[in-house]
Amino acid sequence: MSKIKIPYGRTHLEAVIPDKNLIGVFDSILPGAEGSQEENVSAALDSPVDSPCLEVLASGRKSAVVISSDHTRPVPSRIIMPQILERLRRGAPDMDITILVATGFHRATSHAELLEKYGEKIVSEEKIVVHDSRDHSSLVSLGRLPSGGELILNRLALECDLLVAEGFIEPHFFAGFSGGRKSVLPGIASAETVLANHCSEFIQSPFARTGNLENNPIHRDMLFAAGKAGLAFIVNVVLDHDKHIISTFAGHPVKAHEAGCRFLAESCKVTVPEAADIVVTGNGGYPLDQNIYQAVKGMTAGEAVCRPGGVIVMVAACTDGHGGDSFYENMANAACPMQILKRVAGVPMDETAPDQWEFQILARILARNKVIIVTADCDPGIIMAMHMEHAFTLEQAMLRAFELAGSAARVAVIPDGVSVIVDNIKSS
Repeated sequence: MSKIKIPYGRTHLEAVIPDKNLIGVFDSILPGAEGSQEENVSAALDSPVDSPCLEVLASGRKSAVVISSDHTRPVPSRIIMPQILERLRRGAPDMDITILVATGFHRATSHAELLEKYGEKIVSEEKIVVHDSRDHSSLVSLGRLPSGGELILNRLALECDLLVAEGFIEPHFFAGFSGGRKSVLPGIASAETVLANHCSEFIQSPFARTGNLENNPIHRDMLFAAGKAGLAFIVNVVLDHDKHIISTFAGHPVKAHEAGCRFLAESCKVTVPEAADIVVTGNGGYPLDQNIYQAVKGMTAGEAVCRPGGVIVMVAACTDGHGGDSFYENMANAACPMQILKRVAGVPMDETAPDQWEFQILARILARNKVIIVTADCDPGIIMAMHMEHAFTLEQAMLRAFELAGSAARVAVIPDGVSVIVDNIKSS
């Protein structure tokens, strides 16, 4: 018997799987970091990629905006943000600096979450603005995206003298990778712009997949938006499974991001030797497993590995429930996942509904595979209404999965589904 361990909230869940059933445990293999996390960030700021140092860029500037990831991302801002602020003020001691929290289409970040993210000193002493994608008084139009959607961004980012962004890079289930240009779109974009970028056509594109930037229509619009916004410098980190910084990429917003993506691509690819009957996966624990909406990301790793008709066991705390009213209602009000896919396929870009991309991808997964969500912190009724099964424990979920797939079912385990890029599966 083999014991498996899957991140869950701030802890882990465990179960045992018979060796005869286990294909393997597949995880990213990230190199260890040299020195402390603070030293890692400092070294990158000392030698930025294809860019002058941040303090040089700040020299002579009167104002700066630092775009910062929101509460749904495990970016260690307590470590990164103080160094960014210090470098900016080293170059321009009297600079007026605003931290702009990039909520994108998410709910507003709470004061408690800001304290957890930045610490008391930054929250009490710095100017922090939480982006609101629906507050048109705070937004400005910059014309059209390459795709035709309207580009509307936060006014603060456009009116400052220097635009900087912090964030992290990981595989992303339709943008290819997170980080870089995503700080601008969707981070500080209007609801209309986010909806256009996440339209049905783009989500359906075979190029809008984990680990791929080439010919990715979503990435193309994001790059354009970051350029129009004047994003000048990024500080993006790569995190290990314990959410510790192992590498930092600072500098030119495109070149530094590309360097980080190359680094990750070499470490995150996993090859599963056969299609699995059952895939056990997770969402990396807190904060990415706070709701079902975010858990869809980890499910896509299971989708890439599981045979048609197989079972995906998704471990996610989902303490915030479904994560979006439109997401939940569109799933719960549909007779079946295929009904959703047929309806969404005909929705034009300018009529994209809130959360459409998320329920489109979940419906795609559910049309092909059974999903069991493992959580003791979410109402089972919500999960079942969304056409999935619920289990309180991983052991309970595995019993049900073997009941559905058979006692001889072959099992692949991907402990952190959002941290891997699944390579082509070989035929069994």
